[in-house]
Amino acid sequence: MRPDILNPLFSPLQSLPGIGPKLAVALSKLLKGGDGKLPAHVSDLLFHLPSGLIDRRNRPLIMDAPDGSLATLELRVDRHEEPPRGNFKVPYKVFGHDESGEIGLVWFRGQARWLRDKLPEGETRIVSGRVEWFNGRPNMVHPDHVVSPENIDELPLVEPVYPLTAGVSLKVMGKAVDATLSKLPDLPEWAEPSVLAKHEWPAMAEALDRIHHPQDELDLSVHGKAWHRLAYDELLAGQLALALVRSRMKRSAGIAWVGDGRLQKVVRKTFPYPLTGAQERSVGEILADMAQPERMLRMLQGDVGSGKTIVALLACCAAIEAGGQAAIMAPTEILARQHLATITPLAEAAGIRIAILTGREKGKTREAILERLADGSIDLLVGTHALFQGPVEFKNLALGIVDEQHRFGVHQRLALAAKGAGADILVMTATPIPRTLVLTFFGDMDVSKLDEKPAHRLPIQTNALPMERLDQLIQRTVDAVAKGDKIYWLCPLVEDNDELPVTSAQARYDSLRALMGDNVGLVHGRMKPTEKDAAMADFKEGRTRVLVATTVIEVGVDVPDATIMVIEHAERFGLAQLHQLRGRVGRGDKSSSCLLLYKAPLGEVSTARLKIMRESEDGFRIAEEDLKLRGEGEILGTRQSGTPGFQIAQMEHHGDILELARDDARLVIATDPELESERGKALRVLLYLFSKDEAVRLLRAG
Repeated sequence: MRPDILNPLFSPLQSLPGIGPKLAVALSKLLKGGDGKLPAHVSDLLFHLPSGLIDRRNRPLIMDAPDGSLATLELRVDRHEEPPRGNFKVPYKVFGHDESGEIGLVWFRGQARWLRDKLPEGETRIVSGRVEWFNGRPNMVHPDHVVSPENIDELPLVEPVYPLTAGVSLKVMGKAVDATLSKLPDLPEWAEPSVLAKHEWPAMAEALDRIHHPQDELDLSVHGKAWHRLAYDELLAGQLALALVRSRMKRSAGIAWVGDGRLQKVVRKTFPYPLTGAQERSVGEILADMAQPERMLRMLQGDVGSGKTIVALLACCAAIEAGGQAAIMAPTEILARQHLATITPLAEAAGIRIAILTGREKGKTREAILERLADGSIDLLVGTHALFQGPVEFKNLALGIVDEQHRFGVHQRLALAAKGAGADILVMTATPIPRTLVLTFFGDMDVSKLDEKPAHRLPIQTNALPMERLDQLIQRTVDAVAKGDKIYWLCPLVEDNDELPVTSAQARYDSLRALMGDNVGLVHGRMKPTEKDAAMADFKEGRTRVLVATTVIEVGVDVPDATIMVIEHAERFGLAQLHQLRGRVGRGDKSSSCLLLYKAPLGEVSTARLKIMRESEDGFRIAEEDLKLRGEGEILGTRQSGTPGFQIAQMEHHGDILELARDDARLVIATDPELESERGKALRVLLYLFSKDEAVRLLRAG
């Protein structure tokens, strides 16, 4: 149960004065995203922080106010100039002066009666707004505030500026936030006093008040003490929730899965390359975890082409040697079938019985797979999320492997783990993730890193070309195909879009096919799975030599003799995505190249992005740079996928606070695992405040 002290903050928005049903929907859209059907609570306004401020403390004379400046002027009202009746194109003007000169106050569709009441001729008024000079005369269009000298207190001298949406004005937002702050209860202090003292952080209530009622830019700075305090609270809630998930997984009985090495020996012998030091280290860490009587929860982070699949297969061998079964879960059917194709020759050599289960396996075929899985005559199952849905029963699942972890949530991971009594879990990602984000989103896991490329992987030559050189590039492509090369040609869109000035995959396919005929194939996300597989097979087998594609080929597709990657409108892709796409080439024994076509002129971020791509093939360095350029939500795809991003903390600025929160959370779980001490009870309030209810339920579930 949520602590009673928080009830005022979890009441609906309509409990605030002045917020009706229509405004509540508009605010919910802004605070929760989507169509507003997911209702926001009062607490969501608490953490909807300002993005800037309006400072009305500048009080110049009229003639001293620069063009475009925000100014608060004291003037005497001289005369009103009403527009001709019914002519809405002519504005309503009020003229006033001070000792330096005259200014025109302008309202379009101004209401005469209201304006005469507000600005009586012959009276002194204080007006605040943006001064604009036109033909040597100052004007103020739609002043923000008009008050009499006696009511100067009504003029907000410093106003926070909030992110807004249609139907929500700054005035409405300010009132709603003030009403929310008035509902803030006297919360218990969950931070260690020594931490607060060391960093000179204010109490949470004071930090909120300082940010929502800023007096200067420092109050609103992400590096200021108030913002740091709130970032710490948010990160501590996240780290504590992850630590509780980890603690629960570790407490649930595991099984020591110890293999005898016979299958691993055959697979190693059949595999054509020696393992790198990083691969050997990772295999050692995984096997050591599996040999423990606690459940393994480990992440294998590998750069593009670092050889995760062989590490995963050796872990599966250990599970099967120990009498269990293994499962590899991939996010797409293309990737699942790619894994199957890569693993099958090695598995068959070792006598491992392997099968695939995706949405495509239906009827009697599916029933036969499920029967063999239940009676133990399948050792290794590869598939999509179909693996943990419905009636899929393993005889004895020892190891569940989740590939491309960031596309699945904690729930899918736990659902797969639930398919086996003591199943260990290994998650893999081919997207190198900066260390701070690993701690943030996957802090419940131990991490193994494949930070070396296998010796047989050749470097990829990367160059950037402006779109003006497209014709030359197309001619080079025709020549390369004549020599027998294979080329990927990436486009950002499936079909032409009038609003975006980029060439689509369909249009590029048509233009290249006109030159090279049947040598050109096409694959994109709107095609049926069978069509995609056929197009990939044609390219792999050499029936086509150029594959025009969208980012559907980003993950997992393996064509070793493809040597050229063209990425059209490279400025539209993120760094991590460009790196992933580049990793589709350079997989064979020939030197490869990647050509980044861009539309000039480039912005600052795009220029930096392409420069890093030319300089480095190190995915971990690229990931750190990407974090600086884009922020954590874009990197993990959380803007699209709904992974819990942050309202307050920004990883590119608050990495050091994350380390502090992580250490604190681990100490709490070690000393007070049920959160029963005074501080523990305060931390329960923190978890509920940041909507980590699931974590509190884990406490009760034991």
